[in-house]
Amino acid sequence: MTDIDLTAPAAPAFVRPNLQRQAWEGRAIKNNILTGITWIIAILAAIPLISVIIMLLMQGGSRLFGSDIVEVLTALPPAGFEMGGGIGPAIVGTLVMVAIATVISVPFGIMAAIYLAILGRTSQLATYSRFLAKVLTGFPSILAGVFVYAVLVINFGYSPWAGGLALAVLMLPTVVLAAEEAIAQVPQRMKDAAFGMGCTRTQVIWKVVLPTGLPGILTGVMLAIAGAAGESAPLLFTALFSNYFLESLAPVNNPTASLSILIYNFSGMPFENQIELAWTASLVLVLIVLVFNILARLVGQPKA
Repeated sequence: MTDIDLTAPAAPAFVRPNLQRQAWEGRAIKNNILTGITWIIAILAAIPLISVIIMLLMQGGSRLFGSDIVEVLTALPPAGFEMGGGIGPAIVGTLVMVAIATVISVPFGIMAAIYLAILGRTSQLATYSRFLAKVLTGFPSILAGVFVYAVLVINFGYSPWAGGLALAVLMLPTVVLAAEEAIAQVPQRMKDAAFGMGCTRTQVIWKVVLPTGLPGILTGVMLAIAGAAGESAPLLFTALFSNYFLESLAPVNNPTASLSILIYNFSGMPFENQIELAWTASLVLVLIVLVFNILARLVGQPKA
């Protein structure tokens, strides 16, 4: 049996480190400074947006949230010295053309994203297409209107289909890039497991990839719709304007009202009633865009 040396020095006691952040530490001071700078920049960036919203509420809120809200949202625009009136045709026309653009751009955008992310990810066609999609995100909107004007309007006249096609050209790059990113983030092990169970490539895409990446895809679609709803330049060349409700979707000689063009027309008139309606239409357009942005945030929020 080994003897124990009682004269040996005792082991030092364990000292619990102080894990609390000290305000005078260099890292803490740097973190506080950068946090303050970030808050200042965020507040400065939000000032223009908040000021515009406040101004719209002050100028257009009285008509929109007043007793004549039904007339404002459903009546025809006034002419000349007429009082009252509304923006009903412009609301309907905007929603119709955005719906047409969505029906055109979303299927093609998702199919293109599937090719870019899965089927031909490393091919030269995918590389060039991805580059062109990124370039088109900065494409001047008025050029989309000129393009559709040369293709459709010259031959068939102004129509909601021409306006919807112009908006679809602007929506397509956003849908493609957002959908590609959402599809690329689907875990590879999920696809490998589906292949291991005997699924074909088509089944993997329809049953695994698209359902899993659906929140990201819908987020891109909502953001594209929000951007298209506020466009005005392409509609000047494709849908023009009308003071009446859209009676049909005839693709020939059927000018269509829209909120952005109504704002453009009425804001330059010398009549107080039309100027008030322009403010009201601006507020309605901002609310529509805000709704789509909120939906995009809610849909894209990760599940708990």
